[in-house]
This record gives sequence, C-alpha cells and structure tokens, in this order.
Amino acid sequence: MRLSDLLVYDRVIIQCHDNPDADSIASGFALLTWFREKKKDARLIYSGRARISKPNLILMVKELEIPIDHVESIGDFDGLLITVDCQYGAGNVKKFDAQNVAIIDHHQQEVYDIPQSEIRSFLGSCSTLVWDMLMEEGFDVNDHPDVSTALWYGLFTDTNGFSELNHPIDRDMRDSIVPDKNLIRKLRNSNLTLMDLETAGTALIRTSYNRKNRFAVIKTNPCDPNLLGYISDLAHQVDVIDVCVVYNEINNGIKYSVRSSSHEIMASELAAWIANDIGSGGGHAEKAGGFISSLRFEEKHPHMNADEYLLSRMSEYFSSFDIIYADKYEIDPSEMKCYKKLPVVCGYVKSSDVLPEGTPMLVRTLQGDYDDLVSGDDLYLMIGIKGEVSPITKQILEKNYIVLDEPFDLETEYFPSIRNKVSGESINLKTVARKCISKGEARILAKPLTRATKVFTMWDKDTYMLAKPGDYLAARKDDYHDIYIIGKDIFSLIYEETSHE
Repeated sequence: MRLSDLLVYDRVIIQCHDNPDADSIASGFALLTWFREKKKDARLIYSGRARISKPNLILMVKELEIPIDHVESIGDFDGLLITVDCQYGAGNVKKFDAQNVAIIDHHQQEVYDIPQSEIRSFLGSCSTLVWDMLMEEGFDVNDHPDVSTALWYGLFTDTNGFSELNHPIDRDMRDSIVPDKNLIRKLRNSNLTLMDLETAGTALIRTSYNRKNRFAVIKTNPCDPNLLGYISDLAHQVDVIDVCVVYNEINNGIKYSVRSSSHEIMASELAAWIANDIGSGGGHAEKAGGFISSLRFEEKHPHMNADEYLLSRMSEYFSSFDIIYADKYEIDPSEMKCYKKLPVVCGYVKSSDVLPEGTPMLVRTLQGDYDDLVSGDDLYLMIGIKGEVSPITKQILEKNYIVLDEPFDLETEYFPSIRNKVSGESINLKTVARKCISKGEARILAKPLTRATKVFTMWDKDTYMLAKPGDYLAARKDDYHDIYIIGKDIFSLIYEETSHE
C-alpha cells in the first residue's frame, strides 16, 4: 500500500493506540502533516481510559505543537480511519465504527481482513515505516523540523535508544533525519518518573538467576519501554550475569530487552530466538530487544505464563548450539563431500569509483553494517545473490570472477548502500554495481548441519557466523581452517557436488 492510494478520501482520521507512546504519536503526526499538505481534512486522535501523562510525551506534544485529541467516539464518520502503530480491532486500540479503514503498523500481524494495510514487522518502529512511505511519495521530512524530530524520537524510544535497531531501513532513517538536538536532549532527560525508579527497584529484587549458564530473567510491572533498557543495563553490570532479559507484559504482548557481555552470545540473535515464530527481535551484539504478540503466544503456548516461557526458552537456548573456532577446529574430510562453485552471476563495486580513495565509509546491508572500511583502489565489494556483501581485493576478484561491463540488478528486500562517514552522504550501490560471473574453479568441502552452530572464522575471531539446522559447514579444499557457513537457501544455487580429486 502507498500513501498516495489513500488520497481518494477527503476526510481522514489517524488513530494512535490507546495510551499512546512516542512512536505512535510521531507516526500519526507525520501522517497528519502529509495529509494536510495534500489539502485533506485530517485529524489525529487516541482513545482509552488513560490520557497522555508521561512527562516526555507531554513535553513532546507541547514543544512540537502536535494537535492530538483524546476522544470517546468519532460519530458517524464516512471518511478513512487509519490506525497507526496498531491494528484495527486489536486489543490495544479502541475499535470505532468506520466504513473505510487502513492499517499502518510494525508489529506482528494480527488482523488479516483489512485490505488497505501496510504492516512491516521487521522494522524497529512505526516511525521508520511512515518515514519510508513518505520517502516513496517524495516527501522530505527534513523540510519539516517538527516532523523529523518527532520521527527520530519515535525510533529512538521504540528501539531503546537505538540499541535494538535491526533492519537497515531503521538505520537509514536514523542517519538521514536531522532532529532538533536541543529538544531531543530535553526529551531524553524527561523519560523516567519517580514511580519508574520504584518499578526498577522492585523488579531487580525479583531476579530469576541461572547459575550454570550465568543468565538472569527479570519481570517488571508495566512501564515505559526505555525503563526495560535501564534495568537491563543495571543488571548487566553484575559480575555473575553474562546475559539478562528484562520484560513486561502489556495489553497486546510481551516487550523485552536483552543484554549480553559474552562474545559467544549475540544479544540480537538471542532476541530473535526468544521471539521465534510468535514475535520479532533484533538489535546489536551487546544490546537488543523484541516483542511477542499475546495472540500468537496464547495460540502456541496456552498453558504457560510469560515467566515460564522465558525461563524455559533461555534454558533451551544454551543447550541448542555448538561452537567452532576455525583456527583450532579439525574437520573430518570423510564426513564431508566435495563441491565446486557454479558460474553464478554476482555484483561488484570498486570502492574508489564511489568515494575518493582514503574516505572512511560504512557499507550497509540487510545482514548488518561494515563500519571500519576505507575506500581504495584495491577494495572491492562483492554483492551476492541475496544482497550479501563481502569486501575483497582486486586480486581475488580477478582470480575467481569474470568481470563484465554490465549493470548488476537484483530484486532484494534491501540493496546495499555506502555511507560517506565524513559527509554523511548515502549512495545506493544499485546505481553503480556491475556484473561478474564466478569462474567455478574454487573447491570446498561441506556438509549440512543438524544443530545450530556458531563459527568464529579465521578472518573474524570476535563475531560468529550463525548456522541453523540444514545450513552447510564449509571449508576451503586447500585450507581446512578456512571454515565458514553457507545458508541452505543458497547452497544449491552456487555449488554442485564434484569428486574429491
């Protein structure tokens, strides 16, 4: 769904969820501004028993002059009702009778009977979704400082101070928006109340601790999502806690924050594991978070409460994987088959063709960011069939690939981009990527894995590659310690079995 699809309606009501947070208010405010620019009769509302009362939200609404109204009804409304950061008819938003309804949300889908819906549960905030939809319409939020500040703060609060950013579109929004820094400073210093401090203290004395695996699970009373991160950071400083999960139950699910100081456990991976198929989670190696849909939780685990689920899920996690350190691991060739690479079409970019040599740059991909690269004549970026990026040298490119002077086009959820770390300029690599074809000379040994496995490769001994059951453990034929993971979804597309000779 595009926003321009909704311009057939002259009257629009944008409804935040009950007891709205900063993300819901920001998303609604941005939509309100856009519809009013399009000369539509637009209004921003919320309902429910509680009115906006948190100090940061009161300050946000006042300073940005956000015209949001608390209502009990919308009367006989014949225009378009848009629920934002929530889904029409779900448990966290009052259901008003409306002839025409649209949904814009970033939570797990719960409502399936509204045709006009844009739900992207992989995003960290609804503010990101609205920003992306506005960008598609050519609407630059930086031309509206009040809107840009609101959206930036919406993402900031919903991802626990950006510690739970997972998708590259979230990071793109964070990097491109220019907020009012003075107001953001005020808002950040108005997050917690005295009651929040009491909530944190009560939660910490009820910690469930697993001595064997050095993890803690902490439940809080309903509170601002930022408080979960605050409590997580406190608990994480305890000398016997390597991993902690802090959570609370809200009316439509379970919100949780994850911290990890163990290089063998990335918080982002654990957050996704906890959510499994009933929610979503992600973030960074040390800080992450997620959300579990109450509807899906009750369907999948009708006889468990949240505490039982999290404690059992954590215990299962610690017994679910193997760890391989490539420099020490001895593979057994008799357990593996030999494969050769197929002539697969990939993409490549010479970094100095995009940015001047010596420019520090960030390469953004769906899998994550490369944040320590410098543009140079010998640095090339290989783009795989799923949009994955591998930095390589000119020598490796010419040895293993046939270079073609043709544009490389790829349909993917997110095409990699480069950000100039000096100027902040972002360049979509789709405009400069060229084709190459692998020569098919490389040989590897590989086998499918039956358990989740974490591989610390020879070239990165601090961050692991994660394999799920069915993915392939691979090693170069001429170097048994050059061990890595190849996903089962692409293995057969790029490799075929051959003899060991």
